[in-house]
This record gives sequence, C-alpha cells and structure tokens, in this order.
Amino acid sequence: MVLKTFNVGEAVYSQFSSFCKAHGISMSKQVEMFMESFISEDPEARKDYLDKLDRIRKGKFMRVKSLAERYKM
Repeated sequence: MVLKTFNVGEAVYSQFSSFCKAHGISMSKQVEMFMESFISEDPEARKDYLDKLDRIRKGKFMRVKSLAERYKM
C-alpha cells in the first residue's frame, strides 16, 4: 500500500467524509475503487451501457420531419 497526498476542496472533502461515515464505508477504498474503474479496460457498467445503446439503435423508429405535420397541429 502506498500513502499519497491529494489536494481536494474543503467543502467536497467534508461532504464526502460525512457521507462515508454515515454509510460506514472507507473513504480510501472509495477513492481506490473510483481510480480502478477509471483505468480498467472494459468496465462492466460501460459494457452494459454500450449494449443498451446497441438495442436502442436497432429499435424500430419512425422518421418524423415535422411534429406539426405528423400530428396535424
């Protein structure tokens, strides 16, 4: 384990510290998990998001040039 120092705004640090204490979680572990998710090559959330985008792109849609014309407004 390595000890590092970061500059963080006081308000952000205070709010995050309070959040971690209220939920009984380690602030250091949360920062580590954030860093890991940022550098991982194929994060699970990203894959799920890309799969969802593919389903949307392949969906059946109707091209509408003008809502006024389409719905006779």
